[in-house]
Amino acid sequence: MGAEAHSDGASEPQRSSRRFPTLTRDTARPEGGGRAAAGGYPAPARQWPLLSVMGGVAAGLLLVALDAFRIGVLVIGLSLLAGAVLRWALPSVGMLAVRSRFTDMATYGLLGFVIVMLSLMVQPKPWIHIPFLDDIVHFTVR
Repeated sequence: MGAEAHSDGASEPQRSSRRFPTLTRDTARPEGGGRAAAGGYPAPARQWPLLSVMGGVAAGLLLVALDAFRIGVLVIGLSLLAGAVLRWALPSVGMLAVRSRFTDMATYGLLGFVIVMLSLMVQPKPWIHIPFLDDIVHFTVR
């Protein structure tokens, strides 16, 4: 009797195992994944955090295409860092939220930082010089 399910008249499907269903019907929205503006605004206004990051990346790619490689890649990295700041500062960022707040901030921040550092160290005439990275490059190239 302990294994029987109690039914109060509602027709709920009984699951025979504890496995997840083969077909999922919905997914949970990530925290902060709500609209960045009220529902009455047009879609671009509701997704302005994502569009601002994508606009910065597009501007950086345009600069790279116009033969300003270092500046373009720097703009791309700074746009990702701005995405990390937006994800941290705003309660709702729309589709800029992909996973949890921490994961999004860590991903945007780490990728943005690495891209900025690489753009500052690109040859010829690097803007910054980090000695141990030269040793790593010389060790891996040989």
